[in-house]
Amino acid sequence: MKAFLKSLYLKQLFFTLFFSIAVLFIVSYFFENLFSIAKLLFFIVLVTLVFDVLLLYRNKIGTQAHRLLPEKLSNGDQNNIEITIINRYQFTSTIKIIDEMPVQFQHRNFTIESKLKPSEEKKFTYNLRPTERGEYHFGNLNIFTSSPLGLVAKKRQFSTNAMVPSYPSFLQLKKYDFIAFTNKLKQYGLKKIRRIGHTLEFEQIKEYVSGDDIRNINWKATAKKNQLMVNQYQDEKSQPIYSVIDTGRVMKMPFNELSLLDYAINATLVISNIAIKKQDKAGMFTFSRKVENTIVAQRRKSQMNLILETLYNINTDFSESDFARLYIDIKRNITHRSLLLLYTNFETLDGLHRQLPYLQAIAKTHLLVVIFFENTELKSLLDLPAASTKQIFEKTIAEKFVYEKKMIVNELSKHGIHSILTAPEDLTVNTINKYLEIKSRGLL
Repeated sequence: MKAFLKSLYLKQLFFTLFFSIAVLFIVSYFFENLFSIAKLLFFIVLVTLVFDVLLLYRNKIGTQAHRLLPEKLSNGDQNNIEITIINRYQFTSTIKIIDEMPVQFQHRNFTIESKLKPSEEKKFTYNLRPTERGEYHFGNLNIFTSSPLGLVAKKRQFSTNAMVPSYPSFLQLKKYDFIAFTNKLKQYGLKKIRRIGHTLEFEQIKEYVSGDDIRNINWKATAKKNQLMVNQYQDEKSQPIYSVIDTGRVMKMPFNELSLLDYAINATLVISNIAIKKQDKAGMFTFSRKVENTIVAQRRKSQMNLILETLYNINTDFSESDFARLYIDIKRNITHRSLLLLYTNFETLDGLHRQLPYLQAIAKTHLLVVIFFENTELKSLLDLPAASTKQIFEKTIAEKFVYEKKMIVNELSKHGIHSILTAPEDLTVNTINKYLEIKSRGLL
């Protein structure tokens, strides 16, 4: 009996009818002829209520449901959650789905309503966008079923206590893995970099085909074969590529609900995968007060899984990053010349000058690319018209900070250090472009 009462829910139509009958009883106090009509309507609604309950509860199965969750969520991306409903009643049912989502999303009014014909199976899909890594716990999948009479609803619960971890954006990894090796680069902001000179190893002489660089034509071989022959070169391979992630307080700043640290983590996953596919060695480490989470650059099959698991557990410690410690650790542990992609953030020129001696020291033995971020909130402020003295003052300060970011780029360039100034959402694309440019120019 207790289970029956817990699963029985009265719908709005029930309250509307009984409220109307109650009003009619009150009015019948003044008009006696309406009293018999009110009693008749009350009896009809009561019988209908009992019949509605019997319709829903005589079939013990009633409605079946299942929530299909992915093995893991992709952080910062839209993830599909699928719900399958089967109507086992012999009549068209109205269903209402209330899925208890993880507390991180704070969705308190999520519902899906639909109608299912007898024995019909229907699938419903909704999207979730996690903005932090970690465990996401799903609660009950609540299904409220009502008959065509619509006075009551029967509640059933399915798929309880499910946990799904949120990993760095592996959906971006799959997307850019495909794009980087196709001819559709421009559609996604990736650039085809013209190869400058030949810092490559000679491989073979082959017949000319459409698309080969005419500068590589071997005229002596062409004369001997009486057809165009070209020299084919092989890219230099197995070069160490390290992603260096700053986990200090400057990387906790959020943009579009995702922190700079998470943007850097997602970009690291993608660039590591592309580097390995390009026959280079991919590695990574993080630093703040000390250097941690070190993965030596390798090109083995298990490397990407190791990088993914390491990135999953990275968090900021809200402290001031120690670039001196970073320099000492790089000098001690990375003996071969490597490409270092340093994800950090500088808001002012003074902030850069404090760390510039260490960046210069690193750049002497390695190819260093400093990657830092535009403040997109300031840019949106600059686009607004200034209608008061306060707004003029705010825009002036914003322009000063935007200008300082450009000065930081110039300062790094003046000291021979490569840099990328990027909006957080464009970080992955711009990092890939820089990597492809370095490879094509043979700078490493």
